[in-house]
Amino acid sequence: MSTSSLALLLLLSAVPMLCQQTAPPAADNNPRLRGEQAFTENGCPQCHTVHQHGGTKGPDLSAVGSRLNDEQIRSQILKGGKQMPAFGGILQAAEADDLVAYLHTLRDADKTLKKP
Repeated sequence: MSTSSLALLLLLSAVPMLCQQTAPPAADNNPRLRGEQAFTENGCPQCHTVHQHGGTKGPDLSAVGSRLNDEQIRSQILKGGKQMPAFGGILQAAEADDLVAYLHTLRDADKTLKKP
């Protein structure tokens, strides 16, 4: 086998490895990321604003983690209250845990500016 044929063979065998993309960090290992995804997938932004994105029917949650502890957040999600419906019969326990993990990280009062 000639040197050029061997080089071509090596190059072609490396193409599949070069084409593989590095996947972004998996959300399945990060409760906060899973919670952020669950927040969106369960329609929470229809009523709640986070960092100037979302609805205005419910309270702005941009700094909810600085106002409520984990158990208070969990209770509000599962039992509802005021004008919020209860989601205890809708969400799986793990989903509720992930939502609490995400909402607990929302502590930035500087980003709670009201929409114009």
